[in-house]
Amino acid sequence: MKSIKKIVITGGPCAGKSTAMSWIRNAFSLRGYTVLFVPETATELITGGVAPWTCGTNADYQKCQVSLQKFKESVFEKAAATMDADKVLIVCDRGVLDNKAYMTQEEFDAVMRSLDTNEVAERDQYDAVFHMVTAAKGAVEAYTTANNDARKETPEEAAVLDDKLIASWTGHPHLR
Repeated sequence: MKSIKKIVITGGPCAGKSTAMSWIRNAFSLRGYTVLFVPETATELITGGVAPWTCGTNADYQKCQVSLQKFKESVFEKAAATMDADKVLIVCDRGVLDNKAYMTQEEFDAVMRSLDTNEVAERDQYDAVFHMVTAAKGAVEAYTTANNDARKETPEEAAVLDDKLIASWTGHPHLR
């Protein structure tokens, strides 16, 4: 029987997500998994010109981002189901609930309603969530935004965002 697992790598800016995903690819490939990566949706949209500051409102942008995130994940799940592999690991560079950190609660609730879903359903669709702590907390000398054109946060803003991200995922039974 085929095993398909889906996990999220999250965390504040400059947290080491890319390094972690490289480690995951190597470690799980050695364990017999086919490892698939869903790219970060925000970076794709922002570098493509679709951003909170280019859309009508932040909520308008977030609806676009969450819709695309959900669509991409479903494509990866469908593809995984067709693969000639017993074990598939889908790794999401951020998940749907990451968006909550960039909105008010009212905006988030409206986005969930507009997509006919809810926070618990979106949270619990992942088998595990791994939160990487930003370098802005405790290693500020290593903090940089130079490796991602979509990121502009100061170390102080990154630390606040990191707290919001962990809060967004709190309640997941396999949050690490």
